[in-house]
Amino acid sequence: QVQLVESGGGVVQAGGSLRLSCVASGRAFSKYAMGWFRQAPGKEREFVSSINWAGSSTYYADSVKGRFTISRDNAKNTVYLQMNSLKAEDTALYSCAAETSGWAKITGSEYDYWGQGTQVTVSS
Repeated sequence: QVQLVESGGGVVQAGGSLRLSCVASGRAFSKYAMGWFRQAPGKEREFVSSINWAGSSTYYADSVKGRFTISRDNAKNTVYLQMNSLKAEDTALYSCAAETSGWAKITGSEYDYWGQGTQVTVSS
């Protein structure tokens, strides 16, 4: 069983930045692909970004491309999401997820473990 704990959310003005972190328990983190998803009130969960086990392959939703950067530190069992140029429409609960095959995916149903999420609120 893998536990994922997100942090770094908060309230920020439009145009600002936040860095989300997700720490995983256990020794197998370096074998997992990791993803970030978000869900705004009244909307379905949507893919934000993902990274493969080695950090050599990344994917982004079109809505965040060029503004968000995903990275990982396998020595620290941590995946990050650097969010710049934030917009009001980025307001959501952001959750990280782990996928045990190691290959980055963009579909939430392909992930095996989920964190509880961290709230990001962007004021305009």
